[in-house]
Amino acid sequence: MAISATRSRENTRARLLEAAALVFAEVGLDGATVEAVCERAGFTRGAFYSNFESKDELFLELAGSVSAERLTAVRERVAELNEAGALTADCDATTLVQQVMDTGSDDRLGVMLLSEIRLRALRDHAWGKAYLKQEEEMVAGIARIIDDIVAAGMMSLRVESEIAARMLLVIWEGMTVRGAMAGQDDAQLRRVGSVELGRMVQLLLG
Repeated sequence: MAISATRSRENTRARLLEAAALVFAEVGLDGATVEAVCERAGFTRGAFYSNFESKDELFLELAGSVSAERLTAVRERVAELNEAGALTADCDATTLVQQVMDTGSDDRLGVMLLSEIRLRALRDHAWGKAYLKQEEEMVAGIARIIDDIVAAGMMSLRVESEIAARMLLVIWEGMTVRGAMAGQDDAQLRRVGSVELGRMVQLLLG
């Protein structure tokens, strides 16, 4: 019974997050009301508030899930390339990064969501703290991937992995935001980001 209730709760949260993403895509963060999310998900306000304290909490979790999906896609792709023997000390950094990022989950919706979250975080101290905590978790995840690659003896870095991770994240986010401004589609967003990441990787390698 407990397992069934847990799965039901997880399913409810997942449906609310999916609905929130759809509503956000239509009307943005400010226009996405609790009522609109509930209606799209097919739940009552009671179901919403039994899972989230507020719309703020919902959208912060949604932003976190977007980042987590991005990180998982990168980790899985790196593992695939490693098994295929593509990660070698003499491999071309730009090509390698392109191969990793082409299978990523990044899209215009994710870029827009994170951009609005950042803007809100600039205006609201509590949001700012919550967003920075999520970002630190993202940086730590990227650093772990870098550490795994370095530990396998494939590459060496000029800086600590956490510094490299932060630099790569800043470059990636900056380029995808600018690509979204230019009207690029999902594939183009990944491509423009991976080109710049490849250049940064070349500078970071020892």
